[in-house]
Amino acid sequence: MRTRLFAVLASVVVMLSACGINSIPRAEEEVKARWADVQTQYQRRADLIPNLVRTVQGYAQQERQVLTEVTEARARASSIQVDPANPQAVQQFAAAQGALSQSLGRLLVTVERYPELRSNENFMALQSQLEGTENRISVARRDYIEAVRLYNTELRTLPGVLWANTIYRNHKPMQVFTSVEGSDRPPPVKF
Repeated sequence: MRTRLFAVLASVVVMLSACGINSIPRAEEEVKARWADVQTQYQRRADLIPNLVRTVQGYAQQERQVLTEVTEARARASSIQVDPANPQAVQQFAAAQGALSQSLGRLLVTVERYPELRSNENFMALQSQLEGTENRISVARRDYIEAVRLYNTELRTLPGVLWANTIYRNHKPMQVFTSVEGSDRPPPVKF
């Protein structure tokens, strides 16, 4: 009798694991990991900015407004804590990061006025790191968007929809990271 009960329980466990009962938590953890990657890359960028600003300050004393904008945008972008399940928080985060990207763009265009700065090794290394970080941010955002797509699809398709409506009722669709309106235009630079 015990052997039979054990066999039935083992069969139930195998059937449940094969039918996708774990796919929703697995997909959710993947979304969280990809979101952590996005935040890591944004933090890397935020960590590079003070060095970039200090390097530019040494050459461009009269460009204080641009430098102040970059510093303030970095502070705003770094202060936002985000839950990927909260669409408004994700949009706020995206807006703050977009504003930071625009202020960095203005800073780099301003640098064009200083040929000796552009040829400075420290500045070139920082600019290269910043460009690499921007690429890493793009990749991390793309991976996050894909993980959210897979998670949200799992919640809406069979067999995931069955589990989402029974066992995982608290699991809601995650918010994708979208571009901020106007991010398709280069930042305006005024001299």
